[in-house]
Amino acid sequence: MKHYAFARTFHSLFEQSVARYSSGRRGTDHFFSPEEITFLSANGLTAQQLYDYAEDRNNYAEPDGETALAIECIRRDYFLNVQGGRALAVVLAAATLPPKNATVRGIEWLPRLIPKARAKLRGELPASLMYCCGGDRDFFRQHDIFPAEFLSLVWRLGDDDAAIVDWVTQRIAAK
Repeated sequence: MKHYAFARTFHSLFEQSVARYSSGRRGTDHFFSPEEITFLSANGLTAQQLYDYAEDRNNYAEPDGETALAIECIRRDYFLNVQGGRALAVVLAAATLPPKNATVRGIEWLPRLIPKARAKLRGELPASLMYCCGGDRDFFRQHDIFPAEFLSLVWRLGDDDAAIVDWVTQRIAAK
């Protein structure tokens, strides 16, 4: 694996994925070559994650490649340096997430986003969920939070939900 070239390779694959989706290719089964799957796996990523970026980029014009790269650099760092380059066999059960309209301190979506970010960080998101999906992006935009910044925050603060909520509350107050 060429660590130095990760960003360039990821960006190229992101752009190719957007083009493939735009041309009508659908589903992850034949979307990526074996070499591309190897690259993604070696960096703690999945075909579904990149496919989701391509789908949303085509349908909603976001996220852009830079945002996706920033998110995946944090996931990659966690994968390589905390998980030792080993994927976990655990997958978050989507039904265990709080509902989309759940609130904490009057902040909608945050109770759902926190465990979702933890699952993204650990590589435990099921194929049915995307970190930085439309609902997440609405939350981030509304509260002026960069998606990778939030993922990094969740890594730093670990299981301390109250500290995460405090940080978000302070960000909202600072707007």
